[in-house]
Amino acid sequence: MEPLERATIDGFFARIVARAPRPEPVCSVVITHLLAERPAFLRALAQVSDVRAVLPKPKSIDRRAQTEIVGTFRVDELDRDRFADPDTTIKYLEECAAGEPVVLLDVGGYFASSLPQLCDRFSGQIVGVVEDTENGHRRYLALDKPPCPILSVARSPLKHPEDFLVGQSVVFSAEAVMRTCGDIPHGRQACVIGFGKLGSSIARTLHAKQVRVRVYDADPIRATQAMAQGFPVATCLSEALTSSGVVICATGNLALRRDDFALLRNGSYVVSVTSSDDELELDQLTGLYERTPAGEHVTRYATTGHYFYVANDGNAVNFLHGAAVGPFIFLVQAEILTALVHVSEGRWEPGYHELAESDRRKIAQIWLTYFNKE
Repeated sequence: MEPLERATIDGFFARIVARAPRPEPVCSVVITHLLAERPAFLRALAQVSDVRAVLPKPKSIDRRAQTEIVGTFRVDELDRDRFADPDTTIKYLEECAAGEPVVLLDVGGYFASSLPQLCDRFSGQIVGVVEDTENGHRRYLALDKPPCPILSVARSPLKHPEDFLVGQSVVFSAEAVMRTCGDIPHGRQACVIGFGKLGSSIARTLHAKQVRVRVYDADPIRATQAMAQGFPVATCLSEALTSSGVVICATGNLALRRDDFALLRNGSYVVSVTSSDDELELDQLTGLYERTPAGEHVTRYATTGHYFYVANDGNAVNFLHGAAVGPFIFLVQAEILTALVHVSEGRWEPGYHELAESDRRKIAQIWLTYFNKE
C-alpha cells in the first residue's frame, strides 16, 4: 500500500474513532478476513479496545498483512470445530483475557453455539458480540435467548456497496479459474442459487457479461424479485442443476447436499461464495467420487459416467484474488468500530441490536469526505 493511501485510510478511521463516545475500557477478540487492507482496521480497533487476539479466517489470509500485524498483535489459528466446544472456547478466552470485559468481533458465527456457556462461565464478562456476515447473523438468531447484546452489521445499508462489489469479484474469480481449464462461462447456462444481496449482484454481473443466467431461490418472494428483474427462475433445485453448466451457490447456508451433486451436468462447474462447510456437503462425497486436480484451484470429481468441477475446494472463490472491494470495505469496518464502542458502554440489554440510522449516515458522510475525491 502506498504511503498516501495508508495515510488516507488512517485519517478516515481517526475521524471515526474521534467522534465516538469515550469507550469504557474493554478487551476484544477479533475474527477477521486478514486481507491486504485489514491492518489499518486493526490499528483503529486498538484505539478503542485492547486487542487481545486476532484470529484470521484460514482461507482469506494475505501473507503481507499477516507479517505486518504479527509483531503488534497476538495472532492465533482459527478452527470452527475448536470454537464450537464451550470448554475449549472458555479456556482460550481465559488465556487471552481472564477476568476482563471482552467484546467478541465475529465473522461467521464462530462463537454462537458456545455463547451461553461463555457468558455464564467466563471469569470476566462477555460484554457483547459484533457480527459481520449474514451467515453468522443467522447463527446468532438461532439462539433462543441471547445472553448478551448482539449487534450485527450484516444487514446494514452500509454493507450494500460491499455486497454488490463482492458479487462482481465472485464472477471475476469464477471466470479466472475456469480459464485455467480452458473454459469460460459464455456458451453455458449459469445458475445462481440464492437471490439475496450477493446472488442478485452475481446474476446481474453475469448477465452484463452476456452469460445466460437463471436463478433458483427456495424463498418464493426472492424468486418473484428475480423474475421482476428479468431472470428466468427454476421451479426446483433439480431443474436448476440438471440444466446448468455453471452453478454459483450464494445462499450463505447449505446449498448443495450429497445427493444434489449427482444431478449436476457432466462438465459443470460448482462455485461458492462462502466456506465449503457452510455451502456444500463435499465431505459427504468421499468414497463416491475420485478427486483429481483439473486446473489451478479447480478439482475434478468423477465417478462412473459422471464428472464435475469444484472451484477452490468449495470455498469462497473470490478470495483467490484478494476479494478486493476497494475503499467501500471501510464503511463496514467503521460501523463495526462504532458498534464496539456502543456495546462497551453497557447500555444495551441482552438481545439483538443495530446501529442507529444517524450513526450510519455520519459514517457515510465521513467516508465521502475521504474517498469521493473525483
